[in-house]
Amino acid sequence: METKKIVDPQRTSKATLPKNLKDKLKFVGPGFVVAATGVGAGDFVMASIAGTSFGLTLVWVIIVGAFIKFVLTEGIGRWYLASGKTILEGWHMTGWWATGYFGVYLILMGLIYGSAITGTCAMIMVAMFPGTSFSLWAISSGICGFLLVWFGRYQVIENFLKILIGVMFISIIGSAIMIVANAGNVAYGLAPSIPRGSFFKILGILGGVGASITLTSYAYWIYAKGWRDRRWISIMKLDVSVAYIVTGIFAISVMIIAAELLFGSGITISGNEGLVGLADAYGARFGDLARWIFLIGVWGAVFTSIVGPWHGMSYLFADFVRIVKNKGHKASGKEKPINEKDSSFRFYLFWITFPPMLLLLFKQPVAIVLLYGALGAAFMPILAAVLLYLLNSKHIDKTDQNGKVKNTIFGLIILLYVYLGGSELFQMIFG
Repeated sequence: METKKIVDPQRTSKATLPKNLKDKLKFVGPGFVVAATGVGAGDFVMASIAGTSFGLTLVWVIIVGAFIKFVLTEGIGRWYLASGKTILEGWHMTGWWATGYFGVYLILMGLIYGSAITGTCAMIMVAMFPGTSFSLWAISSGICGFLLVWFGRYQVIENFLKILIGVMFISIIGSAIMIVANAGNVAYGLAPSIPRGSFFKILGILGGVGASITLTSYAYWIYAKGWRDRRWISIMKLDVSVAYIVTGIFAISVMIIAAELLFGSGITISGNEGLVGLADAYGARFGDLARWIFLIGVWGAVFTSIVGPWHGMSYLFADFVRIVKNKGHKASGKEKPINEKDSSFRFYLFWITFPPMLLLLFKQPVAIVLLYGALGAAFMPILAAVLLYLLNSKHIDKTDQNGKVKNTIFGLIILLYVYLGGSELFQMIFG
């Protein structure tokens, strides 16, 4: 069978792999899912704050943040394809403490994240349709994600998120192009630098662009795509590269819009509400239709962060349950592989959708938020450290292990996240 005739890599893991770039690009997909899932309102907020405060001097930070996310996601994909083990199986190799920690964090993540992201989506919808019900939009957003994942399958999710990425491309990047085309004299800095007072904003961008538990879902998405062994590593690297180049361009576009509209104006923005303020400023210059189009792009970014985690985190929980049932031993091969029909997958899908609606009413109880924050502050440095261990272990061929350069990069990422996590814990305790 000729390479060009391969149309569905999910049919068999023994399919002939494409040889040229054009055919390889046809397989790109899981990377878009994980990238679109990870790029939400938080990334856009930090990019817009940086653009408002410092012009385009911090574009380099977005590039570094996207690179960090690429390194971690590529590591997760390489581990799975080289070892045949999921990231959670690798995580479990460090001990039951790690698996227990992951399970508790995943449960709390479902509650807090499920409430926060649907609330953000509702805020955008209310900005688009003033006078409508915030609670109704929040509840309906969660239910839409629930139904899409419950009745859909991986390829449906991938195709849907690609459509939303297309919407974001037209809206966000189109808005940036319009801004540049109508820009006057540039009053902000363009040369890469570290302006005075920008340190914490730099850390915020790196933390936002580079951190998300949904990164760990990547192994399950490439499994669902039909990529089963190390022969797919080159495709996987291309997949992740294309995805983070595109999402980096999204964040840079938001920074351009904020820099042109608000830099030097004295206006400050913060929180998710800042995106609405940015849309208002954009609408004031180009009209209500332009404002509405920009908000559609922001909504697309937020809704991808509902659909992706609803699917990916349910996979994570199903794998967690499988590991606990098997008492940590690798599956014998007789069990059915985890999929969207598993009872544990569907339990977590229910968990991340409906209980968080109560937190919207109670404004997220403080104790749960604090516990979630404490566990979350430690997640990314632990993930990076576990990957560093696994990618240097004898569980994978030497050719797939980290080299000195990659080990150095992982070490720097760990130090960065230890600092970010420590700062978050310090602020929670003393702030």
